[in-house]
Amino acid sequence: MTALHAEEAATPAPLPQSMVERMTLIMDAFTGRSTRLTLEDVARRTHLPRSTAHRILDQLVRLDWLDHTSSGYSLGKRALGLGGRDGGHGEIREAAAPLLHRLQIRTGMVVHLAVLDGAEVYYLDKVGGRFALSVPTRVGGRAPAHFTALGKAMLAWLEPEQVEALIDGHISRLTNRTIGDIGTLHQELNRIRQRRGLAFERGERFPGISCVAAAVRGHEGPVAGISLVGDARTPLEQVAPLVADAARQVSLALFPGLASQRRARALHRVADETWSSGPMNRLLAVAQNGDWL
Repeated sequence: MTALHAEEAATPAPLPQSMVERMTLIMDAFTGRSTRLTLEDVARRTHLPRSTAHRILDQLVRLDWLDHTSSGYSLGKRALGLGGRDGGHGEIREAAAPLLHRLQIRTGMVVHLAVLDGAEVYYLDKVGGRFALSVPTRVGGRAPAHFTALGKAMLAWLEPEQVEALIDGHISRLTNRTIGDIGTLHQELNRIRQRRGLAFERGERFPGISCVAAAVRGHEGPVAGISLVGDARTPLEQVAPLVADAARQVSLALFPGLASQRRARALHRVADETWSSGPMNRLLAVAQNGDWL
């Protein structure tokens, strides 16, 4: 028996029944826009035989779902933007990319970048090393906005009528901590504004996972959101200022003239305040009082 056949015979898990399932396994192995995997990485993450993984990878590359260079495979233009169209999000990704990596290195947590798309958040990027595999999100994935810190951070900067037009009728509960009605959502969005735009999520979508997020704001309101993700024990209050600062920097990179307008002055003033003991104590008091669900 050849080494290749021995490897296939030793695969512990049975192969998925269909090609679509196998392709999905491989695509899900790429947890973020910047993820780059070798053939061996893909085979290990999917438990597919190396020869099977190689054959499917070749097809995905030919169809532009993946790119392949000498350093490995990465998400292709179809996966990132439906046939090369990024929905106008390319500039946001480019502006945010270095800040996402800086956040991940500094905190060791999973970092998300997302935009609001109707009643959902749409994930543009995910950075997080090995821990990213334990967070069941993916680039190109979606989630109801009211389930997530990302969604709530962006909704908080819309007019209440806009929020109701987007969310009302789409609101539902996933866990016993999920916001389940529009009135409670409005209360939470008001608390987020009082917390200088910081939104928290503790078990509202996935039990045992917590997040903190802040919106990237433009001339007309939120254009994206950035979040840090950890487990239920993560001291989110300690990393919250880093998220707020990253969102501010992306805002100013995308909209250099923003600071000259009244909306921009308010954003600049809030984001540039030193996180002294007073503001941090107030933030900690919010946490201790259970002001996020």
